[in-house]
Order: sequence, then C-alpha cells, then structure tokens
Amino acid sequence: MQFVGKVYRPWMEANSVLIQTTLGCSINTCTFCTMFDDKRFKVRDIEDVFADIEQTRRMYPVVKSIFLIDGNVLAARTDFLLKVIDKIKHTFPELEHLAMYSGLNDFRRKSVSELVELKQAGLDTAYSGLESGDEVVLKRIKKHLTPSQAVEGALMAKEAGIEVLQSFIFGLGGRYRSQQHIEATVDLLNQMQPEQIAPMALAVQPGSELEREVNAGEFVLPTEMQLLEEEKYLLENMNFNTVYWGDHGNNMIQMRGMFPESKPFFLKHVNEAIAKKPGAQENVIQTFAW
Repeated sequence: MQFVGKVYRPWMEANSVLIQTTLGCSINTCTFCTMFDDKRFKVRDIEDVFADIEQTRRMYPVVKSIFLIDGNVLAARTDFLLKVIDKIKHTFPELEHLAMYSGLNDFRRKSVSELVELKQAGLDTAYSGLESGDEVVLKRIKKHLTPSQAVEGALMAKEAGIEVLQSFIFGLGGRYRSQQHIEATVDLLNQMQPEQIAPMALAVQPGSELEREVNAGEFVLPTEMQLLEEEKYLLENMNFNTVYWGDHGNNMIQMRGMFPESKPFFLKHVNEAIAKKPGAQENVIQTFAW
C-alpha cells in the first residue's frame, strides 16, 4: 500500500485498516501540531486510493473497520468521497465501521444534504479537533476556527446523522488561561453535544511552534494540578450523554466509559489524584511526543 509520509490514526481506531485518502492537513498551521509538517495537503488520485482498497482486500480475509486518513479527509469533494466509500462498501461487504478525520469547518463547507449523502453511503463517524472553546486560545494556536463556527459545523453533522468524536486539549490555555480555556470549552461542548469526546493532556511536540514559544517564555506550561482541575471542571459541568475517551497515554488519569453513568467513578479518581498531588501545583506537566 502506498502510504506517504508520517501516518496517524486515533487510538480508538487501533484495530481499523487505514486507507490514505488525502495527504496532510488543509490547515496545517496549529502551533501545537507537527503531524503533517512533512507534506502539503493533497487529495490523492482516486485510482491510487482504489488500488490500496483492492490491495487491502487481498491482504485481509475479513475487514470490519476502516479509518480514512490523513488529517481532514472531509475537506475532499463530496463526489470523490462518495466514490471512495462506494468502492469500500462493495469491496468489503462485511464492513461494520467507517470513519475519517474532519475539521469542524469541513462540515460547514458542505451542505447538510451532502453530509446526509455521505452518511447514507456508509460514513459512520468523523473525528474532529476542537482543541479549545476559548476564542483567545483558538487564535493563539492558529486554528482558523471560531467558537460559533465550531458549533455550526457540529450541529450540521448531527443533523445529518454523522457521529462526531470531539477531541480537545487539557492545558492548552497554559498556566495563566487555564480557567478561561476549560470553562469556554465545556460551554461549547454542551452546545455541540458530541456523541463521543476525547480529552488529551497538552504535549509539546519537538519542532513545533509551541515548543519555540515555550523556550522563549511566550507560553508558560500549566501545572499537573491545573490539568487535574480542568478535568474535574469538565466532569462536573458537562450536561450531555457521550462516550468518554479519557484514556490517552498523556493524561494525568486514564479513564474511559459512558458519561454520565461513569461520572461518580471518574470524579472519585480525579479527586483522589488532586488530594495525593499537593506538590503538583508547582510542577510543569511531563508529557510525551505523539
């Protein structure tokens, strides 16, 4: 199969076959991210995508789950995506799950009827990076997304019946904007009500613009205690049903389950961690590159 450059997929898709449908990310300016700094955004030739799909069929007798990469596949034209999905569904009649990365603005750039077409064709889930609900933070990280745009995109996906897994980053406000960051993020999540969420602790990627900002003293890393307090605030103030994927390897506590059913269990562990880490207020977070 013709994978180009570095390849990423969500940890929830560990058992999925990866089909590279686009190259890179159409935004690729986020200060914290280096995932696609080795390539420019491009929609692959459909013949090459089809060739990889056919090669996958030869390699695996049973394929139940496929995840389309790279960064925001939904940025591709709808007619192109429909052809790819159709090819996948006919090649793998046993398929049970089809997902892809999508920016929240990618939903907005399509009509609801186009999104419905994609859903009916077989798209189950889209993974979107919100990162923060705080407009100040979104500007600082060069996300090219406003809170109102995020809500609009998420609600369009919901209207079309496409499940959204919304990721965001504890600590992205730094030491001095932690509270504003988490309050605005939770407020936005309560408006969007994604079917799944994936909170992750901030990790400074080597070579990123954020790393330069940290080294220059322009961005002060949060403490471990702030990350724990952000997760506590999230758990206490979310008001919708969702799947909670809080088990990323960089998180202070790894927790996964249904929310709000697991809320008491989650809060118990967060409060225990806060009580047992009195010195964490002065410590800088220790996380690792993706």
